[in-house]
Amino acid sequence: MNVLAVTGHVDPSSEPFVRAEFASLLAALAVDDPLDGWCCIAEGVGSIFAEELLAAGGRLHIVMPSEDYRETTVEPGHAETFDRLVASAVEVVTLPHATVSREAYGDANRLLLERASGLVAVWDGERSSEKGDAGDMVTQAEAAWRGVFRIWPGRPWGTPV
Repeated sequence: MNVLAVTGHVDPSSEPFVRAEFASLLAALAVDDPLDGWCCIAEGVGSIFAEELLAAGGRLHIVMPSEDYRETTVEPGHAETFDRLVASAVEVVTLPHATVSREAYGDANRLLLERASGLVAVWDGERSSEKGDAGDMVTQAEAAWRGVFRIWPGRPWGTPV
């Protein structure tokens, strides 16, 4: 079984590219094994990944970094998508943090990587010491011997990391 987590950021101009790359990657991985995907369904990369995973017939698992995650981080324009994805999930795990914080996001990222066999990173390739960002998650995934599929405009998922 392929179990993927996702990290990264996307701007509106690169969203069509990222969506197409997710669809291509997930279609390639779903050929032999069912897909499971873990994410926090934040607006952007998380939600796009979740939508493409479901379209590919995968099973969505969601991590809520805190008890107030929806109320404090979901913008009104994203609420309908967020709620639809939560309703489509086979599992929603809410971490025991009362409020969103760097610690809550760090714990969410650790859980994503514990559950996944691979990481899909929409990432520019720059390493960072900032805990919880895409570069940090890639470093953690590599340290845990997880495969990393890097996507970046001009760099399709199949190119070597």
